Amino acid sequence: MSPGNNDVLENGNGRHLESESLFEADETDLSRLDERPLPIRIERRRSFDERSVGDMSATLSPPRHLESMDSAGRSLTGTPRSSSCVEPHPLVAEAWESLRRSIVYFRGQPVGTIAALDHSTEELNYDQVFVRDFVPSALAFLMNGESEIVKNFILKTLRFQSWEKRVDEFKLAEGVMPASFKVLHDPVRNHETMVADFGESAIGRVAPVDSGFWWIILLRAYTKSTGDMSLAELPECQKGIRLILTLCLSEGFDTFPTLLCADGCCMVDRRMGVYGYPIEIQSLFFMALRCALVLLKHVGENKEILEKIVNRLHALSYHMRNYFWLDMQQLNDIYRYKTEEYSHTAVNKFNVMPDSLPEWVFDFMPNRGGYFIGNVSPAKMDFRWFCLGNCVAILSSLATPEQASAIMDLIESRWQELVGEMPLKVCYPAMESHEWRILTGCDPKNTSWSYHNGGSWPVLLWLLTAACIKTGRPLLAQRAVKLAESRLLKDHWPEYYDGKHGRFVGKQSRKFQTWSISGYLVAKMMLEDPSHLSMISLEEDKQMKLIMKRSASWMC
Repeated sequence: MSPGNNDVLENGNGRHLESESLFEADETDLSRLDERPLPIRIERRRSFDERSVGDMSATLSPPRHLESMDSAGRSLTGTPRSSSCVEPHPLVAEAWESLRRSIVYFRGQPVGTIAALDHSTEELNYDQVFVRDFVPSALAFLMNGESEIVKNFILKTLRFQSWEKRVDEFKLAEGVMPASFKVLHDPVRNHETMVADFGESAIGRVAPVDSGFWWIILLRAYTKSTGDMSLAELPECQKGIRLILTLCLSEGFDTFPTLLCADGCCMVDRRMGVYGYPIEIQSLFFMALRCALVLLKHVGENKEILEKIVNRLHALSYHMRNYFWLDMQQLNDIYRYKTEEYSHTAVNKFNVMPDSLPEWVFDFMPNRGGYFIGNVSPAKMDFRWFCLGNCVAILSSLATPEQASAIMDLIESRWQELVGEMPLKVCYPAMESHEWRILTGCDPKNTSWSYHNGGSWPVLLWLLTAACIKTGRPLLAQRAVKLAESRLLKDHWPEYYDGKHGRFVGKQSRKFQTWSISGYLVAKMMLEDPSHLSMISLEEDKQMKLIMKRSASWMC
């Protein structure tokens, strides 16, 4: 293959030629994959998503097809477009038009959506396709019956995973997925190149931990929406899942089943004091593990990784439900903790000092309600509320039904603080004064009540809506959607809002932010047709329903 033709791809460290593989045949025309016959769909009494970890421990027989009907008997193999007789909100048409303008093409095939259509500061990377940013766009397309762009995106990002990844002189692990990629057009040579960023160009030079998890979750959403398991069963996809999870399940010195991560490795992509075991990563990790049980064929070299997944799910669910959970009873227990406890009988296992409890949490915690706190590590508990981690905990069933209900009770009772005038706070409360200087490194973008430091992000609307539907509280979601509709178009779909109640368009917020647009569309479509929730939601695994040894006040 000649380096001068349009089959050359690059990353930031060198040029990469296509190899003889499945991708060699499909790179020129990704749509050929759609010509393959779909597997015969058969009805099952129980979908693969409903198989318990206990079942998996007992037998690892190979699954072949997803259940093609949802619990209400509606087909999931061809997600219908809007069938409602209600006149759609005028904002919906505007949103779809903007979303389609954000589509990125590679050799004539759609492969993703750029982060924002606002290019007012060209040197930043908002003209790239981000893995985490594309997820709500992908869900919107799947809900609208448009799966080609999602399949192309999955294959393209999988191709990047095989590249050699270096930051300075250090080589990243094989399983790392890119944070983003960009299509470069050369009209003179008449070819296109793709450049991927694995963190070597990112602010802070931090590799994304969440990209691999979102990729697995999106692959499961694709199979659930289309009923097509052939993509997930490709040897390359099976290997991609294994590489991601092998990296995360590797044994080391850590005594916790949670995943140790650096600041800046997730949606909170700047220094925000989330170093350690951030709730967002733990929830995504849990959900990706559960999705992998559905997607991995139970044969050959997959068997060992499946056994590790089963074991980790048991340990992770126990750890999170016990030690990350906070409600009024648990807050009282921590308030009365003794310190310097030794032995297996210790109650204060992480040696948390009661004097470290922040004053705001006593007023914030309602009598009914609770949430998963931001972080738990030796002598430190981050009591901040983080939206994404708590919503994903509900969707993945990391939260028990009782805990999920308690999280929604908290959101409802603290609506003004967490939702305000523009949904939705990424975290609460904001860091201020000395704390802000120390933990953010005086980051001017993360001043109090801005960006990731207590800013309001419209993209989180889809996660709140999904959590509301799953817990049987769609009216809460409708209330939030109406708030968003009152301002989003007028404000040109900003990236985030500033202020304690989200009243001001973010000082450095980009306009026509794609995931603000797609997040709104996904929320609207899920409210119109709640069966769409099955793409992004997993039911509780009865085998992992452990006896809670700490607070049970949410059952009151």
